[in-house]
Amino acid sequence: MKKKTASLVCYLTIIGWIIAYKHYNHSKKTSLLKFHLKQSLGLGILAIITNLVILLIEIIFNYPISLVILLNNMLLFILWIAGVTSALYGVRLPLPIIGSLFEDKFSFIE
Repeated sequence: MKKKTASLVCYLTIIGWIIAYKHYNHSKKTSLLKFHLKQSLGLGILAIITNLVILLIEIIFNYPISLVILLNNMLLFILWIAGVTSALYGVRLPLPIIGSLFEDKFSFIE
């Protein structure tokens, strides 16, 4: 698998991320794939946390805020498109707004 292909695959569901991570560990470790593994994992964790927080607020206060969930997921989708585009072109461009938060995290990806 080429490094650009593996970088792109890591944005395609958790199964794609695991495949790209296994490829990263079993082949020549490239900084491009390492970068996109961290960015896509951070984006996935952020998506889970923000949706859980919004859902908990909805449950606790018994107030339907489905518009907030929709806007949150639209923003996450735009960030996902930015990551996929960056991987497709083979560049190390951090995700807008949140990308710099993940560059020094996830030390198990070394």
